[in-house]
Amino acid sequence: MPVSSTEKTGQFVELAHGKVHYHQAGEGDDLLLLHGSGPGVTGWANYEGNLPIFADKFRCTILDFPGYGESSPIDGEPVSACVQVVVEALEKLDISKTHIIGNSLGGIVGAQIAARFPELVNRFVTIGGIGINLFSPFPGEGLNLLTAFVENPTRERVEQWLRSMVFDQSIVTEELIDARFKQAIEPITFESTRKLYSAEAIQRIKVFRHGAGAIDTVSHLPRIQCPTLITWGRDDRVSPLDIGLIPMRIIPNCELHIFPNCGHWAMIERKNEFESLVLSFLMRR
Repeated sequence: MPVSSTEKTGQFVELAHGKVHYHQAGEGDDLLLLHGSGPGVTGWANYEGNLPIFADKFRCTILDFPGYGESSPIDGEPVSACVQVVVEALEKLDISKTHIIGNSLGGIVGAQIAARFPELVNRFVTIGGIGINLFSPFPGEGLNLLTAFVENPTRERVEQWLRSMVFDQSIVTEELIDARFKQAIEPITFESTRKLYSAEAIQRIKVFRHGAGAIDTVSHLPRIQCPTLITWGRDDRVSPLDIGLIPMRIIPNCELHIFPNCGHWAMIERKNEFESLVLSFLMRR
């Protein structure tokens, strides 16, 4: 089906904390698409190119997390707050069961929902994100560049971060840099990014993951009972590939697909292959 602009698909749903912005298109079984984090990110920025393909088979809903895009911010620990808002939004939108695709932060949130609210999730696809570093250091290059931007938000640092996100550097155009920087320095968006990636926040995560929290980071994953597809870019410099090995092993019904010559945005860099793979997985009987 034709899907051409944010104006045609963008809508709002009111929750207790404020409004949640979302795009909806297509007909059929529900498919929820959850975006990643970082400077200037929105659901539309992550999935604009994929929406026409998926909306031909599913009723697609792309949410902006709290404090991103046009969604109202919410207090609290960011991942828990996103889980709460997504579950409440699904109920308000009368979506009783859905497939989920989540990129990075969206995958982390999607995994929590699949583990804690199994009745809501049909099949789950993640693009990087879930798991814990086995062989690579934490934080990796891409996260360090996010922190550098938060501590000194310049256009140059947005460009540096964007270039760490992709294998194909031609994706990082002047237009993309300008658009991401403009959205990134919007006060609410910037505060949402700062909560996750300030030097203080990253240090807390580092201490947590290097102690008993390492187990807590992945302890919910065995409770994911729905069919799960983990996708990863072999050349991901934000969440290195080894992060996905424990999830692949401990999620009971799980598959792992690795895209060569691909960074953190498999749905953009390997668009055709990603769409073909995911459609086959979601429509499998």
